[in-house]
Amino acid sequence: MFDPLKTKTRLLLYTLVAFVLGIGGASVMGWTSLTAMPSIAQAPQVTEEQVRPALDLSDAFVNVSEAVTPAVVRIEAEKTVTAASLPQGGSPFDDPQLRRFFNFPDPQGQGQPQDQGQPQVQTAGGSGFLVSEDGYILTNDHVVTEARTIRVYLSDHREYTAHLVGTDPTTDVAVIKIEGQGFPTLSLGSSSNVRVGEWVLAIGNPGFGGSGSQLEYTVTAGIVSAKGRPLNLIGSELRSQGWEEQAGHAIEDFIQTDAVINPGNSGGPMVNMRGQAVGINSAIASETGYYQGYGFAIPIELAGRVMQDLIAYGEVRRARLGIAMEAVSPVDAELYKLPTPAGALIMSVADGTPAAEAGLRQEDVVVAVDGQPVGYPAQLQSAIAQKSPGDRVTIAYYRDGQRREVSVRLDQAELTPQATVAAAEPSASADLLGIEIVTLDPALAQELEYTSPGGVVIRVVNPASPAARRGGLNGMRLLQINRQPVNKVEDAKRLLAGLGRGDIVTFQVQGPDGSSRVVNLQVPR
Repeated sequence: MFDPLKTKTRLLLYTLVAFVLGIGGASVMGWTSLTAMPSIAQAPQVTEEQVRPALDLSDAFVNVSEAVTPAVVRIEAEKTVTAASLPQGGSPFDDPQLRRFFNFPDPQGQGQPQDQGQPQVQTAGGSGFLVSEDGYILTNDHVVTEARTIRVYLSDHREYTAHLVGTDPTTDVAVIKIEGQGFPTLSLGSSSNVRVGEWVLAIGNPGFGGSGSQLEYTVTAGIVSAKGRPLNLIGSELRSQGWEEQAGHAIEDFIQTDAVINPGNSGGPMVNMRGQAVGINSAIASETGYYQGYGFAIPIELAGRVMQDLIAYGEVRRARLGIAMEAVSPVDAELYKLPTPAGALIMSVADGTPAAEAGLRQEDVVVAVDGQPVGYPAQLQSAIAQKSPGDRVTIAYYRDGQRREVSVRLDQAELTPQATVAAAEPSASADLLGIEIVTLDPALAQELEYTSPGGVVIRVVNPASPAARRGGLNGMRLLQINRQPVNKVEDAKRLLAGLGRGDIVTFQVQGPDGSSRVVNLQVPR
């Protein structure tokens, strides 16, 4: 006969036994409460003393990075090109999949097919670094040359419009300037004292578009792999543009490093472990356009000499010796009785040049300038380029197996100037913000899927502008500017006309679905 009381008693007993057994099992496994977790070891398995050298090096990288990055800037240069001339795969931002992944703006504007013959605005990205508190910036020539406008972004997200001081395509060095005082700066070191094997950091700001970028400020570490690499990159580029004479004056005396350098880092500093710039990141050895093992930097002493001329004169005043030369081979060294296969073998001497007047001639081998050894032609080029026209230098050379010296007064190389001045930058606030404000007529209202026409809408016309970087403004109906109503284009022009550089403007906008939001933009300084 079924007895409810006995049944309840048995259930209670079974439950109690199960609970006791569960507690016992949990005790064995270390889980004695509902919230307890397995014990996870967190103690270091290697003592600090055992890895102290590595920790010290890591701390040194951190200290150098923190000291240097405030002076490294992001540069965006807008250039007018035709669609047919746009580079294919030359920059990571040309890859539409990469742009979508990182939410970068489409450099073509709206991502629509373009007329291959029509001029378009392309944004070239790069890096640079401040060398003076009043806003002088060193970067690469290829980053800013032929730019319509140049924008600079600081580490604290301040934005400035820069003007081009000057460029030198024969060294790939340029100087730009932003207006202001008290900027963070990076000190310049000595590239001639850089040793193969020493640690260096390559620093850049490849992020596209000021604040909030996913690729802002990259720091990579490596060692100096070699010095004096003559890559023939600059000369080849100048020849491809028809600048044969300038190609003959190209100076390619690169510092090689295995620190990662990629597109967008161009123009950033290569720094030593004392936080001094010893080079300007310029090129990579790659068949794809991306890092594959080696990077190259322009020696800072050469860049600094170029910078001085660009600031003082707006152009480079290149000292000239007046010779054509080649590297010395082991066979040459044996023939000319040289102590080592090093130096610059003179192939010809131009008439009326300092070299000719000093008596240098074909088959002389130059081995030193002012007591500094010359191991290869690019090193001689660099040594002369760091002098000024009119300077007197002592050239050591071998002739007939004898080491000789001669004093030479350098003159000035005649370089056809390249157009380096940026076009007049936009002055209206709407242009600086990168927008056009148009009437929302019936045809446009239908295109943008508004239920009714009326008022005005924003067209984002510059893909590198503050409006484009903020995103979501293109095609939005503009209701207010700085809390003042906007009903027609003239209202918007009047309200924007009162803005100055650095001013913040507040837009109230509305989408086709009726939802509204507020967007704050700053007019570039």
